[in-house]
Order: sequence, then structure tokens, then C-alpha cells
Amino acid sequence: MSADLETSLTLQPRFDANGLIPAIAQDAASGRVLMLAWMNAEALRLTLETGQATYWSRSRQALWRKGETSGHTQRVVEARIDCDQDCLLLRVEQIGPACHTGAGDCFYRRITEDGTLTRTDPA
Repeated sequence: MSADLETSLTLQPRFDANGLIPAIAQDAASGRVLMLAWMNAEALRLTLETGQATYWSRSRQALWRKGETSGHTQRVVEARIDCDQDCLLLRVEQIGPACHTGAGDCFYRRITEDGTLTRTDPA
């Protein structure tokens, strides 16, 4: 990785071998991490153009705009990229729960010392 990439103010996302980059959605008001999803170049372009979070579904092999069926949308307040441009952070205004399970975020289970899981957010 070049130092130029780390200091450049030119967007140069580094997509993986499948053409994807991870995108973390964070509540812009609270800082709560809501979810992790994937974007391809088209999803990133649409997100930046429309201000609505659009992702790539690896299971369906298709674009999906967050909330298009559930109504639980994400309005992008700010988009950031990490130092080596291989991970995105979307600071969003979340309408409704972020997780498809109905939980407020996708990280609603805590791993205990013995490896079991406990819920932290009721569905």
C-alpha cells in the first residue's frame, strides 16, 4: 500500500476480489454501530448520489436499498472511508430497526466467557 493512498484526498476504494467493500452503518446521533453490509461500485455510487444507503446482497446477488421493503431506511448523513480505503463507514439516520430480525442493530448478542450468547436488545 502506498503512502499516497493513505494521504490522498481522492476517493480510490479498494474493492476485494469479488468487487466488494465492507460498509459499517453507524447511527449518526448516538454513535451506535448498527450493521455491516457490503457494497460494490454501483451501490457506492447510488448511495453517494441519492443519500440513501444502498448495498449489495451477496445471497441474492443484487443491489438493495436499505428499507425498500421494510420501510426501515438509512439516510446517509456522512460517508467516510478508512486510511487504506478498503472499508466504508456510513453515518446514518436510521428509521426503524436496522436488523432484519427486528432488533435495533445487528449486534444484539453478547458473547460470554464460556462462549454462550446473551441478548442485549430485545427483538
